[in-house]
Amino acid sequence: MEPFRFHVFVCDQQKPEGVPCCSARGSAQVLEALRREINAHGLEDDVQVTTCGSLGLCEHGPNMVVYPEGIWYSGVTLADVQEIVRSHFQEGTPVERLVRTDLAALRAEIVHNRDRMFAARRAKEAAGVLPDELNDRIRGFQESRAVLTALELDLFTSVGDGADAAEVAARLRTSPRSTEMLLNALASLHLLAKREGVFHNSPATARYFTAGSRDNARPALLHTAHLWHRWSTLTDCVRAGTAVSHDEIAGRGEDWTEAFIAAMHRNASERAPLVVRAVDAGKVRRMLDVGGGSGAYSIAFAQANSALRADILDLATVEPVAQCHIQQAGLADRVQVRIGDLRSGPLGEGYDLVFMSAICHMLSPAENLDLLRRCHRALDPGGRVVIQDFILEPDKTAPRFAALFALNMLVGTEGGSSYSQPEYAAWLGEAGFGEVCHTRLPGITGLMIGSRA
Repeated sequence: MEPFRFHVFVCDQQKPEGVPCCSARGSAQVLEALRREINAHGLEDDVQVTTCGSLGLCEHGPNMVVYPEGIWYSGVTLADVQEIVRSHFQEGTPVERLVRTDLAALRAEIVHNRDRMFAARRAKEAAGVLPDELNDRIRGFQESRAVLTALELDLFTSVGDGADAAEVAARLRTSPRSTEMLLNALASLHLLAKREGVFHNSPATARYFTAGSRDNARPALLHTAHLWHRWSTLTDCVRAGTAVSHDEIAGRGEDWTEAFIAAMHRNASERAPLVVRAVDAGKVRRMLDVGGGSGAYSIAFAQANSALRADILDLATVEPVAQCHIQQAGLADRVQVRIGDLRSGPLGEGYDLVFMSAICHMLSPAENLDLLRRCHRALDPGGRVVIQDFILEPDKTAPRFAALFALNMLVGTEGGSSYSQPEYAAWLGEAGFGEVCHTRLPGITGLMIGSRA
């Protein structure tokens, strides 16, 4: 019994460089083209496409198997995709020139490659060779650093519709020699394509990394480039137990602040609809957005409830950015910015929602308890505090992003960290909140919610 007329398994196994595999022969491009062609012919409900590990025919990839017939295709190229979709999936006739028809030879090749792989694995184990996945993880910073440098230089914008190394270097005012090295490295990562000495942006880099693109993420990603320098101090931070080069946001340069707020705005704009639905904006009359940054969450709440009024509390360096976004949203009459420091002083009063996103991880446990006590005083009876953050499981080893983010706070703050659900629940209870609950959201963050009696 098959839920689809055809089920296609496409090998996209990635192996170390120099080892034959489907991914090295362009399986990703074939897979993308296959899905695009199936969609173009309206066959999504008839043809299910699934990626899989090695099919054992590594020297003849890209490989795919089509069920229920069990047709094995090898050496599939981009030029073959249209024919496979038309002939096999629409007309029911397999493309014979690509079909492996000698089943005995097919089985023998698969078994031979399997035995060779097991033998190589045993030899590496006996020799004490570092496993590939560990080695790749240790050296992963090299790829990251290459991309971050390209973003800092705005290299992808300079590549534009196509340029050689000398042209890019002239536009960036960088060394032609080193610029070519970087361009070649980015091409090896498939972020650029190099044809006859001319470099071209990939569809992804053209969309997300170039000035003028609607989806340009570079301004936000520059925050990650800034984090690089902090993370280089991690060893010293582990020895010291805190950041060794700490300063507050207000004391950092304009470039750092702009990149940080851009990154937060991009994240908030993506997650705001999830939060608004989970919190039920229709029940909110007056909210305080503590450390509200660009105002993305306050704007989303105000757009969801025309009767809602929001105050954003943040530093003077952030206020102009928030005002710009509020003006663009046409909400200056209902969303206000109040300059202040969330670490000290009263937060106001008369609110039925106090919202904090990505705030608690910057603070120490004592600071969080103090902040939540002040949130309690700012709320009317029946009001709620809503914390959005990376919430760890009780043993603090998952989710992985949250566990790693704790180190991000170690290198960048005096006492910040990622915190667990039990820790948040304890602080909320001690601050006077009842009906404490943990609401899970799709993605990397969740909500901790408490009510004032």
